[in-house]
Amino acid sequence: MKIKSLHIMHGSCIIMQAFHFWIESKKGQANFNLGRGKMKITPSPTQEDVRRMIKAGIIGATGYAGGELVRILTGHREAEIVWYGSRSYIDQKYADVYRNMFEIVDAKCLDDNMEELAKQADVIFTATPQGYCASVISEEILERTKIVDLSADFRIKDVGVYEQWYGIRHESPQFIDEAVYGLCEVNREGIRNARLVANPGCYTTCSILTAYPLAKEGMIDMNTLIIDAKSGTSGAGRGAKVPNLFCEVNENMKAYGVASHRHTPEIEEQLSYASGEEVLLSFTPHLVPMNRGILATEYASLKGNVTEEDVRAVYEKYYKEETFIRVLGAGVCPETKWVEGSNYVDIGFQIDPRTNRIVMMGAIDNLVKGAAGQAVQNMNIMFGLPEDEGLKFVPLFP
Repeated sequence: MKIKSLHIMHGSCIIMQAFHFWIESKKGQANFNLGRGKMKITPSPTQEDVRRMIKAGIIGATGYAGGELVRILTGHREAEIVWYGSRSYIDQKYADVYRNMFEIVDAKCLDDNMEELAKQADVIFTATPQGYCASVISEEILERTKIVDLSADFRIKDVGVYEQWYGIRHESPQFIDEAVYGLCEVNREGIRNARLVANPGCYTTCSILTAYPLAKEGMIDMNTLIIDAKSGTSGAGRGAKVPNLFCEVNENMKAYGVASHRHTPEIEEQLSYASGEEVLLSFTPHLVPMNRGILATEYASLKGNVTEEDVRAVYEKYYKEETFIRVLGAGVCPETKWVEGSNYVDIGFQIDPRTNRIVMMGAIDNLVKGAAGQAVQNMNIMFGLPEDEGLKFVPLFP
């Protein structure tokens, strides 16, 4: 019997090159290192080699903002929830509180023990009433974990202003200077290395981002700024209140907190930083019969002869590269329906040449960009992740 000669394979052989190409395409199965005339096989990466999931804890997980945090983080590829904190529903299954989480979340609600949670979580979200976070935060907790606080406890730098507007004593003023105001598009660099982030309020997020570029560029007279805003009822929280009952809200619209709403000093402080001057403004919120959404309409006198092209150039300068801010086309007014369920901010404007005033308009979902979505965006920045991770929601319509 005649035996055919065998082909001896080597590193530059066409067969080996094809094999090498095939092996490279099988990522995750094994790591093959091909040298000259040799083939070394190393095992696939171990679990220790794979990036560890961010462990997140939520205090106030059964409020509207907390529930939205659960919804967003459940779909986040780099984070997992390890603590569903709720004073009202301790030991009850989370999915029994929010039935939309049936067969999605199996965990039970836990208490609000921040010290214990800090031992388990890389980041804690406090979706709680004003005063809670300030009453429990400590240096020991911040040495163990990061905090994104959705309340107003660390948003305002002047403790006296905070106590005046919120009517409570601040329990941890020593952390106010350290806290970074978490308006991502404005304070991104400060957020990166922060231990404590003060997540902005819903009205404030919409109001500040709508006016920020023009305030920063000195294009508007800040002494003339008036903000008229409308919000859906979820902005008032999940607690039962007579003014929020269906019969009180349906087919009705009303102003509230006139000349006294607690978001006023927060807006003033941030626009003062932007403009370089002290800002005092009129802010009037309204409650409208819808579940979600905020629409802010802002009026100010222009400085000098400003054209539509000038204004658009300024908005583009600040927001062109921002994933979640959409500057609408000429003459287009934003609508809350266009951003519902998403982390987007839609901004439009119109110049009134007759009065030399500009009308700026902004729309957000108050529970996403106005609360939980921005909180997750802050977390992404703090942990060096892409800002849009877990937030690539297409707005719901209709």
